[in-house]
Amino acid sequence: MAVSRQPYPSEDFTEIEDFKSALRTAIREQRANRSERLRREAAQDFATVLLSIPEVKDAHTVALYASRNGEPSTLPILNYLQALDKQILLPVLGSGLQRGWAPYVGEDDLLERAPGRPPEPSTPHLSAEALQAADVIIAPALAVDSRGVRLGQGGGWYDRALLHARAGVQTIALVYPEEIYDAATMPLPHEDHDLPVHAVATTTHWATLPLSGL
Repeated sequence: MAVSRQPYPSEDFTEIEDFKSALRTAIREQRANRSERLRREAAQDFATVLLSIPEVKDAHTVALYASRNGEPSTLPILNYLQALDKQILLPVLGSGLQRGWAPYVGEDDLLERAPGRPPEPSTPHLSAEALQAADVIIAPALAVDSRGVRLGQGGGWYDRALLHARAGVQTIALVYPEEIYDAATMPLPHEDHDLPVHAVATTTHWATLPLSGL
């Protein structure tokens, strides 16, 4: 792990959300430094690693997400899973705190319905409870630490959505290798409502969480 490349604010924050915000900004800036070529190569590597995870290979229904600019691209893994005849659920964002899911039927169907929102399918929208059909969940993240703490984009959408997952279903965070933090030295900030993830996948490997001996 390239620890020297890991942003971690040195300032003492009185509010956890301020700490999260500073860390999000630093990680987003680091991600923005990747060239388009490196991002394309990483997208293929992410897909290769994800397809090596038994829970993903064996799943009938996968909850995934259509990546936004700046996030690790999920387009290759979406298309590979579709070619394997997996059922794929993507998030759809309603007004306010509304959340739901819709089936993925192909990249040509995806549409960014508002600036900054992830691309969404035009297929019929399902309720938040539709996540109960998922056999594995692949979630976006800016970073994950060795305890399984996930730093999300800041909207809290996934923490609310994951409450509807079936018991025992694995949630996998998708991050670059340097975005896995050692909780013993650089723990990610978290609050009571932040739900941990069970595994992490990068461009080079995947691992179950919590980790030890980083």
